[in-house]
Amino acid sequence: MSALPSRTAGSLPERIRAASRRPKTLGGAVPGAVSLAMGEPDSNTPQPVVEAAVRALRAGRTRYSQITGSPDLRREIASHLALSQGPGVDPANVVVTHGGSAGLAATVLALLNPGDRVLLPEPTYSLYADHAAMAGAKVEWISTRPDGSIDLHKLAAAAAGARMLILCNPVNPTGMVFSKADIEGVGAILRDHPDLYLLSDEAYSDIVFDEIAFTSAAELISVRDRVVLSGTFSKSYSMTGWRIGFICAAAAVAEKINLVHRTINGPLNTFVQDAAVEALRIPDKDLHALSARFQRRRDLVMRHLDGLDAVSVVRPLGAFYAFPRIDSALSSVELVQRFADGGVLVRAGSEFGPSGEGHVRLSFATDEAALEEGLRRFTHVINAL
Repeated sequence: MSALPSRTAGSLPERIRAASRRPKTLGGAVPGAVSLAMGEPDSNTPQPVVEAAVRALRAGRTRYSQITGSPDLRREIASHLALSQGPGVDPANVVVTHGGSAGLAATVLALLNPGDRVLLPEPTYSLYADHAAMAGAKVEWISTRPDGSIDLHKLAAAAAGARMLILCNPVNPTGMVFSKADIEGVGAILRDHPDLYLLSDEAYSDIVFDEIAFTSAAELISVRDRVVLSGTFSKSYSMTGWRIGFICAAAAVAEKINLVHRTINGPLNTFVQDAAVEALRIPDKDLHALSARFQRRRDLVMRHLDGLDAVSVVRPLGAFYAFPRIDSALSSVELVQRFADGGVLVRAGSEFGPSGEGHVRLSFATDEAALEEGLRRFTHVINAL
């Protein structure tokens, strides 16, 4: 029997391990601690969505579905996107995926080759670098401006020869919502570089504050053939555990992404897709109420943080995160441990890119009582530093 091949520095697990900034204890709990670490809404999945899944199960909707996603769900997603982002979206543009993460991974694997350059305006969601490593691509971090907006000059300077730009909008971890001018500036960079794709992760697009308008990358009509939109049901509809998301792209690009996704994942859960159709029929007023609830929590967070001399933070405009910088000699990882010792869990800012060092990310997706207590403990640790 021949020996198993040894793992080399170029193997897939080693590439991911070398590139990843994500903690190995992601999702772990500390007894007695208040968690402000996880990006998961505290509310339950809306009851009509649950009931739709139960009806589907009772009706025997437990067999394989079509491998690109159920026709009903693809039509519903296309209709939903066309209403919010303008005409020109149809089911051929939609791939239903095993959560947003699988859609992101399939897109990266479908469109990147080993050695390709990927531009990541940061701080940003840490999984993108892991996905790039899977494809053997090289990440180039592009720091955003102090106010969290995109530094279009830096981005334009780095764009020559790059293959993909990945945006998170609204931004995990800062809560920034990119302006229409920022998005249009990105579109101009794509026009100047016809080999560059934009992957826009808009998982939090329904959660924006202060009555600001959200501008989707799908509105970049002149370069739509190179724009890939990633969406999920996890945040807007409190369906994190259901694992259902989607990709919207030009039909030829969507087919490539679908080929990769179906090769890795196979068909999706049929009854979950039926439930997702019901989710998309939830009235807009309910989504506005969701944003209003998180905005109240944002305001609560800001009241606590604004009174701390050692803390500076850009006011979140969307999602459900704040990204305070702590004036301290400790690293982000050391700060996380100090907060954990004080009974509150947060995430290290360095996880989200080089400029995140010295920051921590706290989530206000938890219930208000827990948020109040977590912020009290957070304040106690800051005052003791």
